[in-house]
Amino acid sequence: MVTQIQRFTQIIEILGKHGLDIALERLFPSRPRVRFPVPRDAHAPPVTYGQVRLAIEELGPTFVKFGQIMATRTDVLPAELIEELKKLQDHVKPVPYAEILPVILECCPRYGELFRTIDETPVASASIAQVHSAVLRDGTRVALKIQRPGIRDLIETDLSILQSMAERAEQVFPDAELYNSTGMVRDFSFQIRRELDFSEEARTAERMRENFRDVPGIRFPKVYREYSSPRLLVMEFAEGVRIDDRDALIAMGLDPRGIGRRGFLAYLKMIFEDGFFHGDPHPGNLLVTRDGTIVVLDFGIAGTVRPEKRKEFIALLSALIDEDTERLLRSLEGFGVVIPEKSREPLQDDLFLLIQDLGMGETISRFNFARFVIELSEVMRRYRIRVPMNLMLLLKVLVMVFDIGMRLDPEFTVEKELSPYLVRVAEQNAFSAASAKRASVSFMETVDAVFDTPRYLDRMLKRFSTGTLRLDVIDRDLHEFQAALDEASDKLLLGFVVGSLVVGSSVILRAAPFDLPEGVSWLAVFGYGAAAMAGFYAVYHLLYVKFREKR
Repeated sequence: MVTQIQRFTQIIEILGKHGLDIALERLFPSRPRVRFPVPRDAHAPPVTYGQVRLAIEELGPTFVKFGQIMATRTDVLPAELIEELKKLQDHVKPVPYAEILPVILECCPRYGELFRTIDETPVASASIAQVHSAVLRDGTRVALKIQRPGIRDLIETDLSILQSMAERAEQVFPDAELYNSTGMVRDFSFQIRRELDFSEEARTAERMRENFRDVPGIRFPKVYREYSSPRLLVMEFAEGVRIDDRDALIAMGLDPRGIGRRGFLAYLKMIFEDGFFHGDPHPGNLLVTRDGTIVVLDFGIAGTVRPEKRKEFIALLSALIDEDTERLLRSLEGFGVVIPEKSREPLQDDLFLLIQDLGMGETISRFNFARFVIELSEVMRRYRIRVPMNLMLLLKVLVMVFDIGMRLDPEFTVEKELSPYLVRVAEQNAFSAASAKRASVSFMETVDAVFDTPRYLDRMLKRFSTGTLRLDVIDRDLHEFQAALDEASDKLLLGFVVGSLVVGSSVILRAAPFDLPEGVSWLAVFGYGAAAMAGFYAVYHLLYVKFREKR
């Protein structure tokens, strides 16, 4: 097991290799027990975003996964870095079967009785797990997703280091706190720990399979729970071509346009009807079989949209299509986006120009939805407005399915495909049993409030008449007024003290009818000195305050 100090040293060496060690030097300027690399030459070329990506890939699975998630945060990172992060590869050299076999034995001690054969050569290899083909005793071909040995300990160590780096970044760089770097690392930690538990992935696959039980042309592989565990996932084996391989689809006699539309509608169903969606729809996770069925793979990332959030997302997309910026802002606020009142008007103007420039309502080939999300995030960043991660995940999924639609059908239009669906879903929600129930509950709550009002009013009047009513008034202007009075009284008190010292010292020195002891005379001189210092300080403070107010 790699210790935190050893892993931190490895990270420094990799960052130094790619010219990025200066970042850690700024974060941890006095880090003990760690020797930083020799500083870079001041005349060396600047570090590129490509070097950042290469460093992340070399840092290993935790940082690759974190980079992939950050590739969706267009509201935080510059567009050039986002493009590089999208290229992050999660494909690594496979672990030899001899090292994987102990994991199989630990998770499935009777694997020899359950599986007829297990192919020792993996069909896919990623940072957290690798997939082997196997055959059950009854002849069914399955896929074994096996967790790489030691990966959990390495990820836990990396998460601890990432958290400390995020906390330190918020102390060193003021903007880091605005973008909630510690919160992003915390969310990522929760997400990747879920990915390490294959039982969660099995539950996600089963739920989506149940949601699409009666939907033709969309399939989710069956999970064999009796053979699976938190580190071993046994699923139905799926074969097909990538959904974005248009030539292969045509060669199999399939219609790419129909497949693109079916996949697009499947994801709309997940988001707006099921409220539970597949969070990683890149083309490698969507296969098309010979009969035209779309098979969805890899359930490590999933998102949830509660009914009230679905309503807000429908309103957001409808506002985008209708070019209604006021409704767009209200929908963003419904997702938890906090928009300062002073920024509302200029932000609304910028969004209107953005929608106009990108040509909403045209074909996807002209209206680039991905570009819209990037530009929207750039506008939000310019106004220092934080966008919740769940909204960014929703937008990322829509961007990816729109991109697939564009590849399969260049004439696919937002207005033709998205608008009718949103209208239909909105009508269904308006007249659904759930909506009727919510309306009846709201009506009953309103009736209760009306009947309770006389009782509450009577109680308040009784408390007012008996003198037991307490009224707390908290206002920013009152606090400022009180602070101004306190400051004025302090200055007045200082003036009284200085005047008293001067008068008292004069009386001691001049008004005494007899000779004063030497110590008393020095006491009067001390009083004069204290009064002079206090006077000089008061003049200096007054001039300094006036100068600062003018600036």
